[in-house]
Amino acid sequence: MKIYSHENQMLHHPKTYFSRGKMREPQEKPERLIQLLKAPKALGLEVITAKEIGINPILEVHSLDYVDFLKTSYQEWMAANEDLGDEVQTTIYMQHDNLGIGILAKAAKYQADGSAPIGKNSWTSIYWSAQTALNAAHALLGGASEQNKVQVCLTRPAGHHARKSAAGGFCYLNNAAITAQYLRQKYAKVAIIDTDMHHGQGIQEIFYDRKDVLYTSVHGSPINFYPVVAGHEYERGRGEGYGYNLNFPMPHGIDESEFFRYVDKSIAAVQLFNPDVVIHVLGFDVYKDDPQAKSHVTTEGFEVLAQKIKALNKPLIVLVEGGYCIEKLNDNLQAFLCRLFFMGLCVK
Repeated sequence: MKIYSHENQMLHHPKTYFSRGKMREPQEKPERLIQLLKAPKALGLEVITAKEIGINPILEVHSLDYVDFLKTSYQEWMAANEDLGDEVQTTIYMQHDNLGIGILAKAAKYQADGSAPIGKNSWTSIYWSAQTALNAAHALLGGASEQNKVQVCLTRPAGHHARKSAAGGFCYLNNAAITAQYLRQKYAKVAIIDTDMHHGQGIQEIFYDRKDVLYTSVHGSPINFYPVVAGHEYERGRGEGYGYNLNFPMPHGIDESEFFRYVDKSIAAVQLFNPDVVIHVLGFDVYKDDPQAKSHVTTEGFEVLAQKIKALNKPLIVLVEGGYCIEKLNDNLQAFLCRLFFMGLCVK
């Protein structure tokens, strides 16, 4: 059992974002990772500094032109002889086929919404978030011992909203998809089980026509809730991928027992698929006091969630993604890690 992170993930520090008709203060900020790192320390668990795996696994999932935009757009934005702000951010959204002439056109193409600004150090954090996730996959591919079949990644910025060629929802590179594709070198069948409060439309898009990667998502109903354009139950895949994309949208305001009823449906689907390896996208934004929450999961509930995921009894990678009640991230991650790594009750 190993836990990975990297200090360079702290460098991304968005200043503003545009959502639901107004500018807002970002909730995805470096303090989140500071709090998350307290949890393994409190439990006496080592956090391994991620090593560089490289750009190639990223390019197996994301287009070259998009990755180049993430890497170079800030410099181009600042060099433009225009009245631009301090971060790459667009209010024009257009998915078009050409590469874009000028930085504003590129931003219009590669930023799917207003919640993924790019600052001076954003690419460094984006890149090392993906490298952190890849370290867990690399360990499994290298024949991790039985006691190391569970890998946890403390990653920011998160990834599950990132599409093949577009950023959005605080996400830039799709860590779950990059990891799943990398694991396919060894594992024939990969299951991604997503319990973040929001639907991971990026994962859905990337694997929508494939049957080797099952995507199952438990999330708040997307009606008037991010990502709003995806995450409905009828979205089940396409072609040979039909039936391998399963959405379980929850009514807003459900209690913890109802949350786990949806989780159990998702887990049953994963068990039927019988994957060789499981990736869990873990969002602490289902916590009852989270500003993004539409459910009422308690700290004790994250112990239960860990127990259910662990009971799949498969090689497992946990990607810690959403969660914006910063003062409770330490407690909630401790609860999850304690049940995942140890026996017995942990939350007092």
